[in-house]
Amino acid sequence: MPRLLAALSVVSVSCLVGCQSAGVHHVHATPEVSAESMASLASLEGEWEMVQDDGTLGEGSVFAVTAGGSAVREIMFPGNEYEMTNLYHMDGDAIVCTHYCAAGNQPRMVAEGIEQTDTGPSMHFKVDSVSNFAEGQDHYMGWLRLTFVDADTIRQDWVSFDENGNEANTMTFTMKRKS
Repeated sequence: MPRLLAALSVVSVSCLVGCQSAGVHHVHATPEVSAESMASLASLEGEWEMVQDDGTLGEGSVFAVTAGGSAVREIMFPGNEYEMTNLYHMDGDAIVCTHYCAAGNQPRMVAEGIEQTDTGPSMHFKVDSVSNFAEGQDHYMGWLRLTFVDADTIRQDWVSFDENGNEANTMTFTMKRKS
């Protein structure tokens, strides 16, 4: 019996060593890309109010720099039953946004950087994968365009996709920095 336990211990340790090194994907960002991209996102830190159709301001998002400056967390509609979280971070030269949806799934969207648009610098995130997309769910967020209109105004254009991967709904949120 002691030999069997010793043999199982060796197999277990071998598996642990192999499991720890296998399957790890390393992607390295250039310092310049990471710094520029994360600085743009970090500039959003603070409270933001949603511009309603009638021009009044309502509940929006709270942005916070976290994880030693390597990520930015956005809480949309904090404290409500439909509260959602977006977590932005670098993956190599790409910016990643994981959307923790009130529907219970988590689309991972990837942007390739910042592009200039007519309304300001913009990051366009496209879905890469969706975790926890359960049977019976009818949508997930497929892409996000985050536009930096000015220092105190951002716009988020969201497109949801149906269970077959087709565009379903669009939503646009314009937010002003809370003073």
